[in-house]
Amino acid sequence: MNLWFIIAPFGALCALSFAMIFYKAMKRKPEGNETMIRIAGYIRDGAKAYLRQQYKIIAIFFLFAFAAYLLLALFFKIQHIWAPFAFVTGGFFSGLAGYIGMKTATHASGRTAEACRESLNSGLKVAFRSGAVMGLSVVGLGLINITFWFIILNLARNFTPGHPLHVTDYTELTSIMLAFAIGASFQALFARVGGGIFTKAADVGADLVGKLESDIPEDDPRNPAVIADNVGDNVGDVAGMGADLYESYNGSILATAVLGAAAFFNHPTLQINAIILPMCLAGLGILCSIAGIFVVRTKESSSQKELLKSLSNGVWLSSALIFVLSYFLVRALLPDNQNLWISIIVGLLTGIIIGKSTEYFTSHEFQPTRGVAKQGKTGTATLIIDGMSVGMMSTSIPVLTLGMGIILSFGFGSQWNWNDLANGLYGIGIAAVGMLSTLGITLATDAYGPIADNAGGNAQMSNLGEEVRERTDALDALGNTTAATGKGFAIGSAALTAMALLSAYIEEVKIALGRVGMDTFIIGGTNIIQTSSATIQQFIEYYNITLVNPKVLIGLFVGSMTAFVFCALTLKSVGRAAGKMVKEVRRQFNEKKGILDGTETPDYAICVEISTKAAQREMILPSCLAFIIPLIVGLLLGVAGVMGLLTGALTSGFTLAIMLNNSGAAWDNAKKYIESNKYGGKGSLAHKSAITGDTVGDPFKDTSGPSLNILIKLMSMVSIIFAGIVVSYAPIVERFYDRPAPQQQEEVLFQEYPD
Repeated sequence: MNLWFIIAPFGALCALSFAMIFYKAMKRKPEGNETMIRIAGYIRDGAKAYLRQQYKIIAIFFLFAFAAYLLLALFFKIQHIWAPFAFVTGGFFSGLAGYIGMKTATHASGRTAEACRESLNSGLKVAFRSGAVMGLSVVGLGLINITFWFIILNLARNFTPGHPLHVTDYTELTSIMLAFAIGASFQALFARVGGGIFTKAADVGADLVGKLESDIPEDDPRNPAVIADNVGDNVGDVAGMGADLYESYNGSILATAVLGAAAFFNHPTLQINAIILPMCLAGLGILCSIAGIFVVRTKESSSQKELLKSLSNGVWLSSALIFVLSYFLVRALLPDNQNLWISIIVGLLTGIIIGKSTEYFTSHEFQPTRGVAKQGKTGTATLIIDGMSVGMMSTSIPVLTLGMGIILSFGFGSQWNWNDLANGLYGIGIAAVGMLSTLGITLATDAYGPIADNAGGNAQMSNLGEEVRERTDALDALGNTTAATGKGFAIGSAALTAMALLSAYIEEVKIALGRVGMDTFIIGGTNIIQTSSATIQQFIEYYNITLVNPKVLIGLFVGSMTAFVFCALTLKSVGRAAGKMVKEVRRQFNEKKGILDGTETPDYAICVEISTKAAQREMILPSCLAFIIPLIVGLLLGVAGVMGLLTGALTSGFTLAIMLNNSGAAWDNAKKYIESNKYGGKGSLAHKSAITGDTVGDPFKDTSGPSLNILIKLMSMVSIIFAGIVVSYAPIVERFYDRPAPQQQEEVLFQEYPD
């Protein structure tokens, strides 16, 4: 094995080490006064209770999924025996990363508020370094598990052929490792959907009754839903986002490894180098991210633009370092394919442009969000219309950027030979890894947001001074923008990862055909192709994956529909759960008259319980779509239909997610802009309109939009799991409606019973 591989586990261990250092440094910071400590304790206990309940339900699901995976391996013989165990570890480490992030955030929020009593820079450093614990934990746990499985499966190649644990070659090895990403995807969807429903049920309920009906400030301790709202920031925006990007991170590395094994199939030395390149690049990115984290600082009285620049400095430094160092990595591992370095840079630039585009459309430093705020002067309807139009317009730059990124990364990967699909697709995969290589710091800027938000809530509920609240408000407004930017980055990386997974699906089909005994197939009537050495182009021709094939077109429509139905289900889930929260808050205000004048304490626990139960119940149906639809489409329409399905879900899901994320963030920051004494400030008509717009946008940006990232990847993952079933049983189903002509019948018989 190439010595450069050491970079991957070394980087992972550095990430975990610095995560521990930052965590311990945060714990040494003062927690504040007794009230601040008590409020932070409420939020921490609520978040722990929710995650404990959620993980119980997910554990039951994983038990059944593990049993099903074993069944596919032992009975149907269409999965390797190692795959179910890799699947479980993927889910476990994803959940662990989310738990570490949540635990850190709930300890950090009160300390951030206390640090803001000293200075804005102190508050920023506590919040950002605590967010870095989440970022470094995600990349560290993900990469250490990938390298562990790579070493174990390499050793398994030494078993004698025929042994159940024997791994035949690197194509099979990378296919088994993909099961790890599948486990992470399953965990991520439940975490994202469940956490999103929890946080927005509480947030919407708290805003509708507290702000609009009772005219009390945000994060006021008199609001019964205020603790549930702050708990939701942690379980949705920290644990949920962490699981989401953990899945993208692992999925991009492993899908690219699969493509590398296929692209360099006939060159053993280059093949193993192509497999470890994404792992080494990820390890290098971790080291660059750690360097970037140390340069984030600001001065007192900074504007939001200056605060954004402070965070951007760290991201730019990390990106510049990976820009330079990745050149030497590619030169060492694949010296004849140095154009791949440019594919990496394309991925980096694509992520940066998408992030900056999101910042432009959602920060109140720029015209789009200020325009939304201005529309609040004429009422709620015009503000909502303008916010929707901003979200729709904001899809233009990311879509064009992603399209250009795909063309360039494919071109440099294939050395501009458009017929070389294998190397071109590997270029797209390595671009996805390049985009996510600095995830350690980009996720830190995202996880920083909910920490700053909770710090503001703690300051409000603890009645800290106006100066402290101004500082936490500045950090909170910045957090809204970094969260939106992080979501834009997440959906961009999800799109590139899903593109790589489309190709990985074809590779899994190849392996599945071999496992069911189909060693050859025929294309062009007479051309007999060996399955084990077939190219992607030959599979595309064999399965007729073209736009003139009705099966592909039907799959495209069903995939597009799935994204919208999924969003409809998650939005309705938030609406139902928020309705229950509204009724409970109204009940407490009506039955306990002393709450509003401060003589009685609200029952916070029952609101946390309402959100918890609603999230556990409501997340099941939307999540089932990702599991059921690929299997049904695969059995009815075959491999061609599945490719259409995944493409439709990717294209519609990508644009829809951007629109939802950016509309919601624009409404949120328009409200923040008005609260800074613009257009009448707090209590004005514009402010009340913005509160309603923010409430509408909450499930857009924190539930449905982010969950689409996972949906489009998980559908690809599920398709990979069931590839063996599809290639085995779809031809049987198709015989009922797709009878071949006589000459085609001879070809079908020949392919099923080769000499």
